[in-house]
Amino acid sequence: MFGIARSSTNRVRTRRVALALAAAMAASGCGALGAEVSNSSSSGRDLEKHTLKVSILPTTDLGPFWLAQEGGYFQAEGLTVESVIANSGQASLTKAISGEADIAFSTYPPFFIARSSGSADMQLVADATSVNPKSNAIVTVPNSPVKTIFDLAGKKIAITAKNTASDLLTRSVMQDHNVDFGKVKWVLVALPNIAAALQQGQADAAYLPEPYITQAAQTVGATPVIDINTGATQDFPLTGYGATRKWVRENPKSLAAFQRALQKATHETLIDRAKVEPLLVRFAKIDEDTAKLLTLPGYGSVLDARRLQRVPDLLLQLGAIPSPIDVNSMIGPQAGR
Repeated sequence: MFGIARSSTNRVRTRRVALALAAAMAASGCGALGAEVSNSSSSGRDLEKHTLKVSILPTTDLGPFWLAQEGGYFQAEGLTVESVIANSGQASLTKAISGEADIAFSTYPPFFIARSSGSADMQLVADATSVNPKSNAIVTVPNSPVKTIFDLAGKKIAITAKNTASDLLTRSVMQDHNVDFGKVKWVLVALPNIAAALQQGQADAAYLPEPYITQAAQTVGATPVIDINTGATQDFPLTGYGATRKWVRENPKSLAAFQRALQKATHETLIDRAKVEPLLVRFAKIDEDTAKLLTLPGYGSVLDARRLQRVPDLLLQLGAIPSPIDVNSMIGPQAGR
């Protein structure tokens, strides 16, 4: 069952990411947990804004963010960071565009679709997660006609919304296996309700991230049809933080302080998942047993243009955007670079 055992491949990848992030932090002057941050304004006297509002979704992707809040990492940089809860990635993005939030957390597709449509000039300011083995999957239940990925053609598949990660990654995996998604009936369901939709036959299969994979396995006997971490979507960039280009231009010091704190918290999360498990219980509203069992996503904080280019390339391939987007044009300044 997904989420019960962490593979050796996942452990090796996590160690490699942790070492790489540690090296990057050392090069940029970032210290260890609790240490004073060199070359930064820990007092916050020269920050443009001392209080930042960040629109978020209460998922396991926010582990490092909550650690930065509760561990005092933002405070050490002179920041008070307040969470603004959003119902979806698109809703989170809308809050940043309207000014209700300074920074938006979202899956990556809405940022690029906003740029493509001209609805907003967004810049990416920090990475958050990528797909890990067993962290995202297409799942089904025992009474469903779907048993393998080849059974998905023409079936009802639950996703959160069109042109989101759930939609695009599902279509990409099906395409990798030559399964026609043209006749699929896409059923739009909020993540907390997908397990019930499967059980009641409203959908034959569904895209789920953790912790919903583990929760659905426990409540309705959901099992994986296929791991999303395969083929064209292996290690795929999943979520990140963005802000309007105007906000980034007007608040460079506050943004750098936010990035430094998030980098430190991400580093600590990669080294010791026990630091984030209680925060998932508290903020993602999952029980302690689930927090221990679930597979965490691949946490990151520093943006890599070559890696992120996979997102708009997939959007273009699947027809979600009409023309190519160069990721470099959307990456904002990075602290320590």
